[in-house]
Amino acid sequence: MLISSSQVNIGRMGTLLRAVERAVRAPVRGYAAEATAARTVLYDFHVSHGGKMVDFAGFSMPVQYGKVGIAESHKTIRTDAGIFDVSHMLQSKIHGKDRIKYMEKLCVADVQELAPNTGTLSLYTNPTGGIIDDLIVNKTDDGYLYVVSNAGRIKEDLAHMQKNLAEFKSAGHDVELELIEDHGLIALQGPKAADYLKGLVLDFDLSSLYFMNTVEVEVAGIPCRITRCGYTGEDGFEISVPKTRAAELAENLNSLGVHLAGLGARDSLRLEAGLCLYGNDIDETTTPIEAGLAWTIGKRRKKDADFTGADVILKQQKEKPSRRRVGLVSTGPPPRSHCAILDDSGNSVGEVTSGVPAPSVGKNVAMAYLPAAMAKAGTQVNVQVRKKIVAATVTKMPFVKCHYYSPPKK
Repeated sequence: MLISSSQVNIGRMGTLLRAVERAVRAPVRGYAAEATAARTVLYDFHVSHGGKMVDFAGFSMPVQYGKVGIAESHKTIRTDAGIFDVSHMLQSKIHGKDRIKYMEKLCVADVQELAPNTGTLSLYTNPTGGIIDDLIVNKTDDGYLYVVSNAGRIKEDLAHMQKNLAEFKSAGHDVELELIEDHGLIALQGPKAADYLKGLVLDFDLSSLYFMNTVEVEVAGIPCRITRCGYTGEDGFEISVPKTRAAELAENLNSLGVHLAGLGARDSLRLEAGLCLYGNDIDETTTPIEAGLAWTIGKRRKKDADFTGADVILKQQKEKPSRRRVGLVSTGPPPRSHCAILDDSGNSVGEVTSGVPAPSVGKNVAMAYLPAAMAKAGTQVNVQVRKKIVAATVTKMPFVKCHYYSPPKK
């Protein structure tokens, strides 16, 4: 669907945004009953394979499959490979000769300096320096940008994109926004992901596709876009596949012995890898500096200070933030989102944003925001977990070593 400047009324986007209206009201961390949730193209696949379906960000998604526990699923991804349905995420293309200038108005990345067929993690920011969403932007050699952003922020992302689209087009710039509504998205993750995939990709050498590289190839005879990235800290791929053949691809991978994984494992994997979940660990009141994401801002972008919220963000980077995102490690009852962090006098000084028992670590891990003076690794804090006080240690993230497939060092 191509979006023109005359289409800035979000209410005209039909089915997609009706699902989104439900999505933005759903709790990000908690899983609810899935009776009224939107369904991805792989819904029937999940149900037929024993997926336990729950509502996540307004979409019916599998939290796990059959009797396979979340910890077991998690460990399989760390040692072998598995697939996740991420079709609920927003995929879009940016066309036109001014597409890079437009994208740099939306986000903090140096899109201009990206090599062809490479991408980067970036952030949409607001005028007060807060994070509207995190996203992956890829510069293809086919004359467009390929962008993937979060399901729970589709409404806000489209509002941000369309507002700037209207302004750009009214100023005479050449840019078009296309929503990719005819493709699903499958994430294949784990150290053996490439081993499984290379048997299905016959006309391309996957060993030449490095982390954050993207390419259009056939997978099991299906035209797809493969991006080497993921949300687990392991090697892996996100495969954009036509909806009409998404279940076929999922069945192909599963028939090779690839594990089926759900939201439960995805959450613990990303937390061990120190990766943020929007709505928990970052939001519109959090700046990239507080969140430890200043590295997403391109050097040229900092120098030019031309991205939305630059005055607030760059001032905070210079003067240092009053709070910082930190990692916590503990034993006993696991801290969860919204658990208060207490000082020695019992006063609340911070809050946990995400927390899980970490199968690869053997302890509980969490993310939290603490005053900058308490954010140093090794600092001891107390966490209120229901009626108990749990001791925790501030720890550097990621909690596990990440294994991204990068070019050999010269």
